[in-house]
Amino acid sequence: MENLNLIYTGKTKNVYALENGNCLLKFKDDCTGKDGVFDPGENSVGLTIEGVGDVNLRMSIYFFEKINAAGIYTHYVNADLSNTTMEVLKAKPFGHGLEVICRHKAVGSFIRRYGAYIESGADLPAYVEMTFKDDEKGDPLVTKDALAALGVMTEEQYDTIKDMTQKITQIVADDLKEKGLILYDIKFEYGYDADGKVMLIDEIASGNMRVYKDGEYIDPMTLSKLFFA
Repeated sequence: MENLNLIYTGKTKNVYALENGNCLLKFKDDCTGKDGVFDPGENSVGLTIEGVGDVNLRMSIYFFEKINAAGIYTHYVNADLSNTTMEVLKAKPFGHGLEVICRHKAVGSFIRRYGAYIESGADLPAYVEMTFKDDEKGDPLVTKDALAALGVMTEEQYDTIKDMTQKITQIVADDLKEKGLILYDIKFEYGYDADGKVMLIDEIASGNMRVYKDGEYIDPMTLSKLFFA
């Protein structure tokens, strides 16, 4: 890794440039959370769990291959488990980066915002929302109209991302359901290629989703163990 050009240091991954024009993601053992407690809705690293980078990569490989097989465009090229790395297509971010959340249940920040109107754990209709990646401002929510007005993306790109997100979330939820697990919410990141085509980027791992079993929340490492059992 020391011979590669580090172009970005993220919360849970580092990004390196490859000579072939692609990028290499190095998965780390860091998780987002607060006060030592994992929370995929938090905007900073809250704890380190040994081995979480490896299991996040394994789950990402599993789902990216499944999503690619469904005809949905992603940045995934290949992976090297021995080095905890994944080769991906180069993608441009929307603005300074967006996170896209799909919610099947009302939990986390959704309840903190709208708890006066809905009970915790209530069903949601694959509700999609987007936030700017901005730690100082707490990853603020942003609407379709605002994204278009700011020139971050077109209305058509927004609709494409929403449609992709709902389809991908259903793929993940159906797979988890077969294992007796219920997906409450999940977050994704998207970018676009040189032709402007939207693609799913980043990872699809236990640290990006809330999953429950028999009404109890499953932490990321336990989820990974159950998933690959």
